[in-house]
Amino acid sequence: MTLTEIDVIIPVYKPGKDFLTLLDKLHQQTIPVNKIILFNTEQKYWESLMDQNPRRKNYENVQVYHISKREFDHGRTRRDAVKKSKAPIFVMMTQDAMPADEFLLERLIAPLQKGEAEVSYARQLPRREAGPVEKFTRQFNYPEESCIKSKKDIQTLGIKAFFCSNVCAAYRRDIYDELGGFLKHAIFNEDMVYAGNLVQRDYRIAYVAQAQVIHSHEYTNKEQFHRNFDVGVSQAEHPEIFASVPSESEGIKLVKMTASYLIREGHAGQIIPMIITSGYKFAGYRLGKRYQSLSHKRVLKYAMNKEYFKQKGY
Repeated sequence: MTLTEIDVIIPVYKPGKDFLTLLDKLHQQTIPVNKIILFNTEQKYWESLMDQNPRRKNYENVQVYHISKREFDHGRTRRDAVKKSKAPIFVMMTQDAMPADEFLLERLIAPLQKGEAEVSYARQLPRREAGPVEKFTRQFNYPEESCIKSKKDIQTLGIKAFFCSNVCAAYRRDIYDELGGFLKHAIFNEDMVYAGNLVQRDYRIAYVAQAQVIHSHEYTNKEQFHRNFDVGVSQAEHPEIFASVPSESEGIKLVKMTASYLIREGHAGQIIPMIITSGYKFAGYRLGKRYQSLSHKRVLKYAMNKEYFKQKGY
């Protein structure tokens, strides 16, 4: 198979003007994109951005499919989008990931083209306005050194052996089809569940530090709680992936290293707020792991992705 043609797939919700900049940057890449496939949630938001916008003439290779908020699912929406692609490589992105330069796609797909891996994901750099905790978290999860991860690394890397992010990741389509694709129903972590299955089948994941996107968030403590509740739910629902590689130790390691970083960089005053935020994260995660013992009312109160549970009859 010749791995040259690529499509880019992006789920979209309430896009702003920055999203048009993302489309422009995808058109400026050193390798051409065959199709940019957008699965947009709620058509009215797309129309409010694009109607009467002269830049839409620049996007002839952009295909837009509209779904309702009730229909959105982290797994199924991406599965449906992949079905619209015939390219041997497709790249998953999120609408808030901005290519750092014109070499993003060229560098990202290189390990797939060379036969070094079957999935690759990009380095995420913090936004300029990001605080020191968020900056260190990006450095912790997305270091400067590239690597190839495989089944033999599970014992040493733990859950990091399965780490992959659909913020910006490239997939070989033939292997994707062989493994059955993304989950049909996922609250979160559809990328890591796929990556875990891939590694367990003796395939490889490439982390490409030279392929870079600008992407970071400043969540409130409440948002961190809800987000990590969903993380816990996803892990509870897929013990075949996560039971043997618990993530608690990685979280503790991050807290300790962040505290050291804050002291070293003269931000010691942020240690207590960071620890409080970590408490919200841990509480959400632990409750998510045992969500089946909670009432439906509490699950809907704690979840960030409430539609996931509504679709399950909660």
